[in-house]
Amino acid sequence: MQLRIASEGARPPFNYLDASSQLAGFEIELTRELCRRMSVECSFVTQDWESLIGGLLAKQYDVIAAAMEITDDRLAKIAFSQPYAHTPSALIAHHDSPLASADPKALEGSRIGVEADSPQQAYVDDKYQASEVRRYATLEEAMLDLAEGRIDAVAEDKLVAFEFLANRKEGRCCRIVADLPQDAAYFGGGLGYGLRKGDETLRAAFDKALDDVIADGTYQKIRVRYFAFDIR
Repeated sequence: MQLRIASEGARPPFNYLDASSQLAGFEIELTRELCRRMSVECSFVTQDWESLIGGLLAKQYDVIAAAMEITDDRLAKIAFSQPYAHTPSALIAHHDSPLASADPKALEGSRIGVEADSPQQAYVDDKYQASEVRRYATLEEAMLDLAEGRIDAVAEDKLVAFEFLANRKEGRCCRIVADLPQDAAYFGGGLGYGLRKGDETLRAAFDKALDDVIADGTYQKIRVRYFAFDIR
């Protein structure tokens, strides 16, 4: 059996193009391992994000592996495997802050910065009603206010936060306190392999292979090469 798998190649470290313009990244390595477990021959193609689902439905390839969030809108068009990853959200505070928890009670009366119209804003608006929520156009603006003590915390996508703290001088002030709960109503149902509806045998094969690599520790070995924190 042969499978053609499409990815965008534009969302590192999930997927990207290496120095030889070949697809690489966490998803690509994980998918190669799943193909080996399923005893199928897999090839990879690069596809623009906007045409990924259209290409799948047109049978240009068999599977999408492109950090695609499982949403109701997409489920109306295609099927998904079980989630193989989530993109967690996190709470950031100053190094000097005593804050040690994302529990809303620990932040009563505090000022929390969020990027306007983000999933984190929706979550904080609903779950931290005893806090003051301040909206910013960019993460940079929120982090500047956090560094200066004008707010007490920032809620952000953890991958974005981790990269910002590690690589930007504006992030040296601060640390990740804790993850926010992985609430699908706000942050989606996780990242899954996209398949055509009706390909139930293929979906079951992906689900079983995922279960196997998680159970025997292979998933974790692959994950640590790309992420410094859990994405399950």
